[in-house]
Amino acid sequence: MIAGKHALVTGGGSGVGRAIALALAAAGIDVTICGRREAELAQVAGENDRIFGIAADVTDEAAMASLYERTQAARGPFDIVVANAGMAGSAPAHKTTLADWQRTLDVNLTGAFLTVKPALAGMAARKTGRIVFIASTAGLKGYAYVAPYVAAKHGVVGLMRALAAETAKSGVTVNAVCPGFVETEMLEDSIQRIIEKTGRSVEQARSSLASTNPQGRFIQPDEVAATVLWLCGDAAQSITGQAISISGGETW
Repeated sequence: MIAGKHALVTGGGSGVGRAIALALAAAGIDVTICGRREAELAQVAGENDRIFGIAADVTDEAAMASLYERTQAARGPFDIVVANAGMAGSAPAHKTTLADWQRTLDVNLTGAFLTVKPALAGMAARKTGRIVFIASTAGLKGYAYVAPYVAAKHGVVGLMRALAAETAKSGVTVNAVCPGFVETEMLEDSIQRIIEKTGRSVEQARSSLASTNPQGRFIQPDEVAATVLWLCGDAAQSITGQAISISGGETW
């Protein structure tokens, strides 16, 4: 049974994280969401009484340790951890600064590791647990002008596979969900960058991104959330070490 469990969702104040938190809460799971913007967290928490917001930076090891200590004391150990927090910029590789490179890896890759690391020993001891990384099709293929993001998301997929191998006999499953372009605030930021750098219209910019999906559409946050919910249930207990592409056939 999935109801009555406790989940952590990072980056839960908006976009895919919000959709995941709401889906898990609707299934009867207590959900702790974290992010850097308290107002957004509070707004999502106000949408379901099972959601609890706490401000924390996934790149700060001490902050994540404190989050685990405080929230697990209040609502019990995490049965589910969804490492969703992420960010992306864009620039040609030769114009990418070391600071931009490092920040992208810090948030998307190191942040993912710091999100799940505190849960591993406890899940193994209890012989149960679900870890889900929200990666990207950028973890499965290359895209131009986002080299740090592609490198980070490939790293997330590799981290997932390593942890799945470590935990396979423990009852813990570890998987990655890899969406194509999802209709979120992050997508709108990407569209604005295209407009600013190329002079294209909003419609042209949206069309150029949607065309990467063979179905010619953007993925919806609820589609990602539904996949996460399935991975957290009993029916997916044999699913581990998988990078599940939600991309309309962009990747196989």
